[in-house]
Amino acid sequence: MGLLSGTVSVTRFTVAVPPEGPDFERARFWAIEPGSDVRERMGFVPFELEAPYEVGSRRWAFRVRIDRIRADATALKERVRELIRTEMEATGAPFVGAKTRKRLRELAEGELCARQAPRTRILECAIDGSLLYVASTAKAHLGSVLTLLRQAGVEADFKAPWLDEAPEVDEASDVVIPKEPGQSVLGCRFLRALLEEPEVMVEPETGSVRLATREAKVSLTGAVLHDLFRYLEEGAEILSAKLHLGPVPLRFDALAYRLNGVRLEPVKNEHWTVDLDQRLEQIAAVFTLLDEKYAALKEKLGAPMAPQEETAEPAAAV
Repeated sequence: MGLLSGTVSVTRFTVAVPPEGPDFERARFWAIEPGSDVRERMGFVPFELEAPYEVGSRRWAFRVRIDRIRADATALKERVRELIRTEMEATGAPFVGAKTRKRLRELAEGELCARQAPRTRILECAIDGSLLYVASTAKAHLGSVLTLLRQAGVEADFKAPWLDEAPEVDEASDVVIPKEPGQSVLGCRFLRALLEEPEVMVEPETGSVRLATREAKVSLTGAVLHDLFRYLEEGAEILSAKLHLGPVPLRFDALAYRLNGVRLEPVKNEHWTVDLDQRLEQIAAVFTLLDEKYAALKEKLGAPMAPQEETAEPAAAV
């Protein structure tokens, strides 16, 4: 899913961009040459072929291309078996040792990769003033984007309300321990409070909710409302939920303040830059609504009342 597709997954960052703009050429994408031992390359490419990176005042649109060559797992397994059999026949040994097996596996992987084309992944991104939008919520992909941006002279940090100002309530939790940059249990409590707002509704029929209890993580699907509120009453923290934010359906990753599967009105204009302008406005409107809701509800985000049960080890966030 890209920034201009009908359904968008997006992570938002704050960025510090040099006055002269990002130096995308310092980390431009270079293709993997045929026969090369290189197995992975990544770098910047224009948002559209031969288009400029700068598309407005302090606005840049770009894509991160990641090419990887990986041997097919099944083919690799079969080739290793063939090489082991050949080795045993040549040496007369009844078996091969661990070092020989490792060497044969590396040989098989090299053979297969030499005949295989790279698999390509494209991540669409846009810098709009002091904000960066990345059309992904995958940790590995976000890390790749931030690494390349640092090479281009841009510093980026995750953006969430609890990062913009010091929290006014206790962030401690005996249920969830955030372990990734930008995560906070305040996001979980915000989502819980958000469900009480009149214009917000959990998807009633094809719902999807993830919660953390003191014992385990719980996933609910389908008609989730009854079980969801039962778990919340028992002291669970809600990690993410598929919901309707006004007219916009989305999945909100509360712990990290990221949006998945946001279904937005199509953008179809004569030029892609106009489409991008409209799409960034749509995405910014969703985040702005969430930010405003957080500001209105933040005083209610203290630790929930815990049920009187024996405690267990808190669950680590994923």
